[in-house]
Amino acid sequence: MAHREHHMIDAGGARLHVVTEGQGPLVLLLHGFPEFWFSWRHQMGALAAAGFRAAAPDLRGYGRSEKPRGVGAYRLEALAADVAGLIRALGGGPATVVGHDWGGAVAWHAAARYPALVERLVVMNGPAQGAMLRAFLSPRQIGRSWYIFFFQLPRLPERMVLREGFMRQLFRANLADPDAIPEHELNLFDAALHEPGAATAAINYYRAAIRHPLIGAHPVACPTLIVWGARDRALGPEVLAAITPLAPRRTVHVLEDAGHFVHEERPHQVNRLLLDFLGAEARTAATAPTA
Repeated sequence: MAHREHHMIDAGGARLHVVTEGQGPLVLLLHGFPEFWFSWRHQMGALAAAGFRAAAPDLRGYGRSEKPRGVGAYRLEALAADVAGLIRALGGGPATVVGHDWGGAVAWHAAARYPALVERLVVMNGPAQGAMLRAFLSPRQIGRSWYIFFFQLPRLPERMVLREGFMRQLFRANLADPDAIPEHELNLFDAALHEPGAATAAINYYRAAIRHPLIGAHPVACPTLIVWGARDRALGPEVLAAITPLAPRRTVHVLEDAGHFVHEERPHQVNRLLLDFLGAEARTAATAPTA
């Protein structure tokens, strides 16, 4: 395994803790709720061994990253600007941006907003925020998304996510194999969410999505890989159907034996798909005629 390095990087709007491994073209890995950079532990070594520089930040508000106050600080525009700032700070790009859950929403908007900086996009069980309104035409998806509305309440959601056993319950309910993530790793996620201010920041992502929504479609032009765990209890097939038309250059892989945390539950399958996608695109670029 290549050596992992920890950095504090000024992304422009916030100072973010970033873990890097390997050398080569940049692959930026964006975690979701309620995790931190460790979400990508299975992908970082594989990417480094394949000749890439894997960089996994704690998104703003999470882990050791800065935690700005106020719901407005967690608008999707601000989160996507962090991605652009990180890419510039880590070498200027363009980069491949990979996101899961909320990281997928952030990655998608960064690719749409900063096309010169994002050359390839990978989304794993994550929405494009504008597409969620279309998914909400389905009563089943509204039912799956009950927690989004619960998270709009003051203080009570924080008490819920910080209670003992929450992390274990959340993961095991959203994995096809409830024992796929060992207890000691669940404890690391729980400890990160107990960092001062982290729980409120994490929930502010959902509050900002309702108070400062992105309306309309936000298509991406770059090659896009979508990896989807079919047994996701939070994001149903309606979400997948809503985002796929927004990526004309897409490849979609549905893993029938995986739940929401697809990259952690099926790391070998996900790594193979990810490296095949990166390799295929790299070969295409290398053999394309020049002007």
